[in-house]
Amino acid sequence: MAVSAPSRRHLYIGGEWVAPSTADTLTVVSPHTERPVAHVPAPSPVDVDRAVVAARTAFDHGPWPRLDPSDRIAAVRRLAEHYRPRQEELAGLITTEMGAPITFSRSAHARLPGAMIGAFADLAARHPWRETRPGAFGGEVAVHREPVGVVAAIIPWNMPMFLTVAKLVPALLAGCAVVLKPSPETPLDAYLMAELLDRLDLPPGVVSILPGDRETGRALVAHPGVDKVSFTGSTAAGRQVAAACGAGLRRVGLELGGKSAAVVLDDADPDTVADGLLVAGLMNSGQACVAQTRILVPRSRYREFVDALASAVAGLPVGDPFDPATRIGPMVSERQRRRVLGYIEEGRREGARMLLGGTGFPDGVEHGWYVRPTLFVDVDNRMRIAQEEIFGPVLGVIAYDDEDDAVRIANASGYGLSGSVWTTDIERGLGVVRRIRSGTLGINQAYSMDPAAPFGGVKDSGIGREFGPEGLDGFLDTKSVSIAPAATGPAE
Repeated sequence: MAVSAPSRRHLYIGGEWVAPSTADTLTVVSPHTERPVAHVPAPSPVDVDRAVVAARTAFDHGPWPRLDPSDRIAAVRRLAEHYRPRQEELAGLITTEMGAPITFSRSAHARLPGAMIGAFADLAARHPWRETRPGAFGGEVAVHREPVGVVAAIIPWNMPMFLTVAKLVPALLAGCAVVLKPSPETPLDAYLMAELLDRLDLPPGVVSILPGDRETGRALVAHPGVDKVSFTGSTAAGRQVAAACGAGLRRVGLELGGKSAAVVLDDADPDTVADGLLVAGLMNSGQACVAQTRILVPRSRYREFVDALASAVAGLPVGDPFDPATRIGPMVSERQRRRVLGYIEEGRREGARMLLGGTGFPDGVEHGWYVRPTLFVDVDNRMRIAQEEIFGPVLGVIAYDDEDDAVRIANASGYGLSGSVWTTDIERGLGVVRRIRSGTLGINQAYSMDPAAPFGGVKDSGIGREFGPEGLDGFLDTKSVSIAPAATGPAE
C-alpha cells in the first residue's frame, strides 16, 4: 500500500516557502493503484523567474560563493546528518510515487544518496581549490577554481533522489546557487529534500526547488540568468537542452540514454551470469539508463546461457512494490507502460523470438502499470529492440562468433553510457573493456556507481561527467593568474 503523502500548497523558492503564482497543480499518481496520492503546485514561468532571480542575487551579491570551501563542506555534512533519520520515509515516498520495489528503494533510492553526500564532502575537502605552478616562461601561475554561477539542475523520475544529490551537492560545494527541477511524476522526495535544506539556514536564494513539466524545464533552460544546465534525461530532450545552451553560450552537462551491452565471455559461468544480469539488466524494474539490456553471448555456448537467463527471469516476483519479495514493480506511468509494450510488439514483428513475457499483465496482477519481464532471444543487433532504449524489463540476447565480433557488436550502437564484461579471467576482461567505447563499464557486475569515480557517457549518451573530482570540476571555472617576480628597488 502507498504511504501517506500530504499534498503541498507552497513552492520552495530561494530558501523560503512561498505561494505559487497560479492555482495549477501536479497530480502524483501511484503506479501500483493508479490512484492519486498527492497534489503539489505547478510552477509557472513567473515562479521560474522568481527562483532564477533569487539565485542570481545570491550568487552575485551573497556570501555563499565567497565562503571558504571548508564552510560549504561543513554545511553539506550537516545535510548528511539531517538526511540519515529520514531514509525509511524517503524509501516509502519513492516507492509510492514511481513504483520502485521497496527493497530497491531502501538500498539504492534512499541509502545510497545518503552515503554520497558524505563522500562528496570528503572529495571537496581534498580538492585543489587553489594551486600555484611554475610558469613555462618564468614566474609563477596561480590557478583558482571558482563556482560557475547559477545552475539549473533538471532531474528525471527514475532515480530522483540519487540524481538530486548527484547534481545539487557538488554544485553547492562548488559555491553555486541552484534551481532544481524534479520530474512531475516524482515531486514528493524533492519536497523532503527541501525540508532538509531548510534546516541548514543557507543564505537566501541559494537553493530553489520547482517540480514541473517540460514547459517548466524549457523556461528554466532558456532563462538568461542561468550559467550552467545540468540535465539527466532522454537523448532527444538532451539535444534540445544542448541547442538552447549553445545559443546562449552557456555551460551544459548531459547525462543521457543508454543501450548497454553485457559481453559474456566463453569462460563465464552461466548461473553466475544470469544472477548478475538480473541486477545489471533489470534494476529498478528496468527503468535505469545503465541497464545492461543487450546480452552478448558466445554462439558456442548460446543454449547454456539462454537456459540460465530464462530460468532466472522466470523466477522474478512481480507485483506490489511494497511487498519486500517483489523484484519487478510497475512502470512509472501509463505512458511508459504503453511505450514498453510497443517495443515488445516491435521485437516480435522484427523476428526476435520471445522466450518469456509479452504484453499481458503478469500473473496475479489485475491493475497498475505493470509489464511482464520479457526475454527475447535470436536478436539481431540491427533490430530496434537492440538499438533503442526501452526503459523497461526487456532483455535481448545476441549471439557472437568470437571476441572481435563481440566487441564489434557492443560498439555498434549510438549510445555509450555503460556496459559490462563477464569472465573468470579478470585480465582478459580488462582487455575487452579497453576495446569497448563507453564511459563506464563493470567486470562481473553492472558499473558500480561510486561517488569517487567519474560517471558519464560518450556518443549519444551525453557530455561531461558527474561524481568524483571530475564531477565537482563541472561546477567550477578555472581562473589563471600569471605572477611576475616582484620588482626590486635600486640598491642603496
